[in-house]
Amino acid sequence: MRRNYLTLLVIIIITALQGFNVANAQSVKWDSTYRPGKYVELVNRFKADSKSRKDFVFLGNSITAGTDWAKLLDLPQAKNRGISGDITFGVLERLQDVIDGKPAKIFILIGINDISRNIPDSVILKNYKTMISRVRNGSKRTKIYFNTLLPVNSSFAKFKNHYGKDEHILWLNEEIKKLSSKNVTVIDLYSNFTDQDKHLRAELTKDGLHLIPEGYKVWADFLKSKGYLN
Repeated sequence: MRRNYLTLLVIIIITALQGFNVANAQSVKWDSTYRPGKYVELVNRFKADSKSRKDFVFLGNSITAGTDWAKLLDLPQAKNRGISGDITFGVLERLQDVIDGKPAKIFILIGINDISRNIPDSVILKNYKTMISRVRNGSKRTKIYFNTLLPVNSSFAKFKNHYGKDEHILWLNEEIKKLSSKNVTVIDLYSNFTDQDKHLRAELTKDGLHLIPEGYKVWADFLKSKGYLN
């Protein structure tokens, strides 16, 4: 009888510990309030910039911020609204200024920093849908273009928090493709930047995350070839 009691007690303890581990695995901490160091400065600069209903706004993080879109595309109306390190919550916080300008087009690429900060995929997707809804309600004539997330390349070993999370990138990209049902144009950047191993092509990046000029040329040529700038 005592042996059975001890066996039962061990089972209860093991079960409790397993439950504790599962709970911990499912409750990774994440922070929606994070904002990059220059966030306020750049937001204020964007607010002071002139706005036109002819503007093409490129909205996102450092990957968007890393080029001069007006020069790259030979489009004076192209406006860079990228902030290095930004997350979807940061974009939502500053989105109203973009909406108020009622631009002709908005090109959105955001989410890889959310993934690196362990923000759940479902929350990122919800933020995407909120962006679309807010633009639709505040500037009905603005055309929305949503980019799939770019792949990363861990061989550069520079952004470890961004590596090893390909399943999150792939899941979000599949969900982004479904946004076309919301009268949104989906731009599949991912497939244009992957190598045979589904990594970011090494010749297009300097660190496995950010693009070099050759990478932005691939991006620009793709936008032009698909007529997204017309």
